[in-house]
Amino acid sequence: MSEKLLVRRAAVLGAGVMGAQIAAQLTNAGVDTVLFDLAAKEGDPNGIVTRAIANLGKLSPAPLASKALAEAITPANYETGLALLEGCDLIVEAIAERMDWKQDLYRRIAPHVPAHAVLASNTSGLGINALADVLPEELRNRFCGVHFFNPPRYMHLAELIPARTTDPAVLAGLEGFLTSHLGKGVVYAKDTPNFIGNRIGVFSILATIHHTAALGLGFDEVDALTGPLLGRPKSATYRTSDVVGLDTMAHVIKTMADTLPDDPWHAYFKSPAWLDALVAKGALGQKTGAGIFRKLGKDIVVLDLEKQDYRIADRAAAPEVVEILKERDPARKFAALRASEHPQARFLWACFRDLFHYSAYHLADIAETARDVDLAIRWGYGWSLGPFETWQAAGWQQVAGWIAEDIAAGKAMSGAPLPAWATDGRDGVHAAAGSFSPARDALLPRSTLPVYQRQRFPDPVLGERPAPGETVFENDGVRAWHDGDGILVISFKTKLHTVGDTVLDGVPQAIAIAERDFRGAVIWQPKEPFSAGADLSGALGLLQSGDLAGFDAMVANFQATSQRIKYSLVPVVAAVRGLALGGGCEFQMHSARAVAHLESYIGLVEAGVGLLPAGGGLKELAVRASNAAGPGGDVFAELKKVFETIAMGKVSASAVEAKELGLLRKDDLVSFHAHELLHVAKATARGMAEAGYRPPLPARRVQVAGDVGIATFRMMLVNMLEGRFISPHDYEIATRIATVLCGGEVERGSLVDEDWLLRLEREHFVALAQMPKTQERIAHMLKTGKPLRN
Repeated sequence: MSEKLLVRRAAVLGAGVMGAQIAAQLTNAGVDTVLFDLAAKEGDPNGIVTRAIANLGKLSPAPLASKALAEAITPANYETGLALLEGCDLIVEAIAERMDWKQDLYRRIAPHVPAHAVLASNTSGLGINALADVLPEELRNRFCGVHFFNPPRYMHLAELIPARTTDPAVLAGLEGFLTSHLGKGVVYAKDTPNFIGNRIGVFSILATIHHTAALGLGFDEVDALTGPLLGRPKSATYRTSDVVGLDTMAHVIKTMADTLPDDPWHAYFKSPAWLDALVAKGALGQKTGAGIFRKLGKDIVVLDLEKQDYRIADRAAAPEVVEILKERDPARKFAALRASEHPQARFLWACFRDLFHYSAYHLADIAETARDVDLAIRWGYGWSLGPFETWQAAGWQQVAGWIAEDIAAGKAMSGAPLPAWATDGRDGVHAAAGSFSPARDALLPRSTLPVYQRQRFPDPVLGERPAPGETVFENDGVRAWHDGDGILVISFKTKLHTVGDTVLDGVPQAIAIAERDFRGAVIWQPKEPFSAGADLSGALGLLQSGDLAGFDAMVANFQATSQRIKYSLVPVVAAVRGLALGGGCEFQMHSARAVAHLESYIGLVEAGVGLLPAGGGLKELAVRASNAAGPGGDVFAELKKVFETIAMGKVSASAVEAKELGLLRKDDLVSFHAHELLHVAKATARGMAEAGYRPPLPARRVQVAGDVGIATFRMMLVNMLEGRFISPHDYEIATRIATVLCGGEVERGSLVDEDWLLRLEREHFVALAQMPKTQERIAHMLKTGKPLRN
């Protein structure tokens, strides 16, 4: 079998929350997908699946990149639809976590699985070899486990679990498919209960529960300590449990208790009494409206075990502990935590110590390398560093010594010794040469599968530093560099990659170099976002000092930079990931082509700060509307599609939705793996250059909707104003947006050029910027990060 998995059609067995969302992500990726479940007892036999597909549109965050994609999923049932499996290349089973149910289903489907198809079980911890045992001999080499994390569209981690019989070529093919087509970070796990992510992640939660009780801390207090202060998600520990579901939490803990009887920490694998009580009461967390936390009116309340009731959630991290956690040197931070007598510091040290101890003790059983554990925890739980990276950064030997001391003193959760390799004098488990494998007693480099050649900068673990490429131009806002492949990469150096003077000066210089010495250019940022838009603080400074001429010049410079991107003699491709707002959106609109990661949140949001898009965005939309309508066509009908998007400052919830909103073009590309974005963008630029790229001809005959168009938009806006859906200032902004989009107060059907539209943009932008209500909005956004509706 070749190491490439060709998937024309896929099937997902099980239309529960997980199965339906896996089907959604396959559909997002353009895979023709059949979703199966039991036949309904009455009515349409596919009724269960049809309802599950309808429910996808109601889930938040949205599993589908566009609600319209729901129609592409084919519903089926096990009674009448099994023949549909015969046309599938990949079958993912995702029914409930019951070994007997899964095995029964395998016996039933086996006669219908094609001779080439890959069968994978999406399980969070059941034995893969035990599942494989019931399959016919000829299917066993094409069977393995794949564990998607919930929600599958957004969680980067997919654990791949081979059975003893799985063909390595099948695994390689599936790994390539999961990586490039579904955008996953793949980690290989051994066939042990809960695999890597949940084995280590759930132990970390159990250790947190144990030390919360031991030190008498409140649940809200612990969440204040174990969230962003540690480089972890805001939902921290207990809120995350509420989100996941306390019943799910209890089930996973019970699975560990039932399946890991010999684990030295087994005594802790039991739900605490308060968790059992909440589950018994039906207080399962977010899905039931109450759990460890609940909302009471406007207040968030938290369970207080002493009072046996809820109280206001107001306990915070102590200032002295916050000071320790702010220490930049990890070695000093951990020394201070260990030395402190403060209960919160003692709690944190105890949680880290037991997590490090457990991870080291079990590494050889659950994973090939320490890298697999760290990436599984980062990608599956959203931590900025995995357990081994955290330990290594804090000074491996020093911390290993402290753990050993605590084990000897009976302070650790288990008396099991650290493995010999952990205390052999090493300074860590990650190095430039690779990550430590206990089984091979060596550092193993990353996978050399062809799919990883597409990742110029893979997600690095501690100690990995990919070569940065050769810099050819740099100023305070921009770095332009290359890899010797003929494509210049332009990256912004500003905070959130905002666009200010240094970027506006740097981009045209970089493009001039690209035209002279390269075949194309890519605007790409090493980290999200693509760009949060214009530098508002610089703009507000010019306004408040009364420098209107300077302000006008800045806007003109922004427009000139957008035009420089559009009319470059070599293709400039925008590689968009994360937020592309305001000026960031306008830069990608002016590129020869955009390549957007699926999770791209794109919008012209200037209305939220009392302004209108003036980096050429409205001009570009007017040009596109004219092109779409064609000579003598209905330009207004085309503008209507985008007007609301701009006036309401809408942001796309995916790259697919950005196309529907008219913020990406139909022929812009969507890439599923964030770390492949640069590769795809470069290949696109190279392909355009190979095809003899020329920039578009200047738009000198743009047909506009004119005065009639403006009047029609005004009528819509008056109704919204009178219905109090918008404020008078919103009306002012939206009217000016309509005026620019329609080409100003000229006759309907008039022909104007780009310069005319740019001048209109600039005039209305500068007029709005001088209004007190707009300046209030800008100041409020800078202070709070939230829009003000005044």
